[in-house]
Amino acid sequence: MGDAHRIGVVGLGVISRAYLDTLAGHPAVRVTAVADLDASRSAAVAAELPGVEALPVEELLRSPDVDTVLNLTTPAAHARIALGAIRHGKHVYGEKPLAAGLEEAREVMAAAARAGVRVGCAPDTVLGTGVQTARAAVAAGSVGRPLFASAVMVTPGHERWHPHPDFYYTAGGGPLLDMGPYYLSSLIHLLGPVRAVVGAAGRLRTERVIGSGPRAGERIPVEVDSHVSGVLEHADGTLTTLTTSFDGVATTAAPIEVHGERGTLAVPDPNRFDGEVRLHALGDTRWRPLPASAGYEDGARGVGLLDFLAADGRRANGEVALHVLDAMTALLRSSAEGRRIELTTTAQVPAPVPLTPVTDWRGQATPSPA
Repeated sequence: MGDAHRIGVVGLGVISRAYLDTLAGHPAVRVTAVADLDASRSAAVAAELPGVEALPVEELLRSPDVDTVLNLTTPAAHARIALGAIRHGKHVYGEKPLAAGLEEAREVMAAAARAGVRVGCAPDTVLGTGVQTARAAVAAGSVGRPLFASAVMVTPGHERWHPHPDFYYTAGGGPLLDMGPYYLSSLIHLLGPVRAVVGAAGRLRTERVIGSGPRAGERIPVEVDSHVSGVLEHADGTLTTLTTSFDGVATTAAPIEVHGERGTLAVPDPNRFDGEVRLHALGDTRWRPLPASAGYEDGARGVGLLDFLAADGRRANGEVALHVLDAMTALLRSSAEGRRIELTTTAQVPAPVPLTPVTDWRGQATPSPA
């Protein structure tokens, strides 16, 4: 298989620990460098990982010991870090969304194409057994021809648990841009790309109160809509009703339901890799759980990067992430302008993931990209 693919991590916030737990020690990759605006944080992480160097951000982006930059910065910095990495000939895999705005995301994809490097993007939870088992069931005709779907994400807001939640309520944040990628990426896997949207959004609170950490009790401004809903028109005519909200306490709604001529499929939380897929067939009197039949078992953040580096992987790719961002920003525009908006992008539905034991994707070497 050759030498392990070298990874440089930029951004060492809360989510970085989950990635490092997956990547550190994997035979296909080697984390060689880390960087953060807080130099003490990068130094502390490097001290925990043998052979890892703490570097300033710009030095990491041009380091000859880095093949792919793992971009875990806040959304406002996604495009800047990605473009810097691409400028130095690096592949980029980043957290969602691809960028804070659609034009920035287009610039990233265009720059990568010119440089001959690849762009990957979270979420990779859609590669787990939850969504992939549901996808296999739809493909097998378990619900018959899909007619419509629903997707619901309701939470009282991330400020209750995140010690520095400011970016969730500024440009590039909000419930749709933060959590929507999990749902829209899953819907693309399940029902295909989106051709048009109609949206509505609101913001009934101008401040939030941080609930934990050293800033507990501090008030932060809300600069984006905190409740976004709408309808997605898929390319085949299927309609999905979408709700994403930081304004509700709880919901009993299934995260995603696919309704077809012969049944309804309940899909588990797309922010997780696993979860129970349930089928209620026409004429049945109860829901029936489906055994896991596809996807990476016991998945964790970082499996999408490993898949991205595999010669036959590349499922969590920039094309899908750009299309997801197009749909989300179109929903926000539709809300502001009060009209139906046709998308300017599309995406090929990624290849399905066969049922893959955890020992395979964690224990087997993965080829580096060409």
